[in-house]
Amino acid sequence: MEIVSIPTSSIDNKEKIRIIKSEVSRINEVDFNNIAFGKVFADHMFLSEYKDGIWKNHRVQPYGNLSLSPAISALHYGQAVFEGMKAYKDLEGNVKVFRPHDNFIRFNKSAERMCMPQLPEDLFMEALDDLIALDAAWVPAIEGCALYIRPVMFATTAEIKVKSSEEFIFAILTCPVGPYYPEPVKVIVENHYARAMEGGIGFAKAAGNYGAALYPAKLAQDKGYHQLIWTDAKEHKYIEESGTMNIMFIIDGALHTPSLESKTILEGVTRDSVLRLARDLGLEVIERRILVEEVMEGIKTGALTEAFGTGTAATIAQITTIGYKGHDFELPPINNDSLSSVLLNNLNDVRTGKVHDKFGWMKGIS
Repeated sequence: MEIVSIPTSSIDNKEKIRIIKSEVSRINEVDFNNIAFGKVFADHMFLSEYKDGIWKNHRVQPYGNLSLSPAISALHYGQAVFEGMKAYKDLEGNVKVFRPHDNFIRFNKSAERMCMPQLPEDLFMEALDDLIALDAAWVPAIEGCALYIRPVMFATTAEIKVKSSEEFIFAILTCPVGPYYPEPVKVIVENHYARAMEGGIGFAKAAGNYGAALYPAKLAQDKGYHQLIWTDAKEHKYIEESGTMNIMFIIDGALHTPSLESKTILEGVTRDSVLRLARDLGLEVIERRILVEEVMEGIKTGALTEAFGTGTAATIAQITTIGYKGHDFELPPINNDSLSSVLLNNLNDVRTGKVHDKFGWMKGIS
C-alpha cells in the first residue's frame, strides 16, 4: 500500500461560477405535501473538479447523471465524504440556510481524515448561495419541511491502486423533504457490531461509516426497530450515538449526552444547537460517558424521563422504546410539555424566523 500526503488545495480565483439553467423546471410535478425523504431532487446541482492541485470548472447545471470511469477511487477504496444541511423559508418568504459555516468546517475535517483536499470556504459558500438562489422555489413553505442540502466530495482518479486519489469532484445536491421520522422511533442497543473505534473515522462524515452500518441496521429493522443505539467497540458498555443521529437523555431533569472526547462520535451541528438551546433555557447539560445499564436502570426507576436523537435529517426524533437484551423498555409518553418537544419547537422557531436569531445561525441567500 502506497502512503501519500494529503493533496494540497487552491482555487482558480479568475474563474467564476457558471450558471447553466435548466430549460424546463420539474417543480410542478412535485406534491410538496407528500415528499419521500431524499427521492425528489431540485432542478439544479453544483459541480467543481479538483485536478493538479486546483479546484476549477465551477458550475451550477441541471440536475442529472454523471459520466464516470468504473475505475474511480471512490468506488474501490471508499474515498468519499459528505454533509447534510437544510434551508428554510422564514415568515417573509426569505430563504435561509442553517449554520452552513459549521458544516463547512466539519466537511474539511472529514476530508483531511480521508486524505482529500481541503475545500476553499469562498467556493463552498458561493456555490451554496448560487445554487439555492436559483432553486429558491424548491424550498417548501410548509411546517416541518425544508430543502435538504447534500454537499459531497469523492475521488475520481481512474486507477486500480490503493493510494489517495489525485482528482476529486465536489458536488452539491438539493431535495425538498418532510420529516425523516414522521413518528416517534423505536431503537435497540447494539452489543455485537461496532460503528467506530478510537483512532478510526467515527468523527468524520465519511461514506464508509454508513455503508458498514447498513447490515446491523437492517437486522434491527427486521425486528421492528427504526434504528440502533451504537455502543463502544471495545466493551459495548457505553452509549455512543444512534444510526442517523446523536442521542440525548433527560435524567433527573438534566440533559445528558455522550461526550465527544473519544473521537468515535460525529460532532453533530444539530447536537450542538440543541445543547446551546437547552443551556439557554436554564437546563443543566452534562456531556459524559453514559453506561447502557445506567440508561436501563433510569427507565426502570423513572429517573430517565425522555430519550431523543438529534441530527440534520431527523432534527429531534423522540424515542418511545429502547430494546436491550431481548426486552423492550418503554419510556413515558411524550407531550407538548416534554423537554424534547420544547427544544424542537425552539429550534424550529429559530430556523423559520418566528423568533430572533440571537445565535446568528441563519445565513440568508442573496
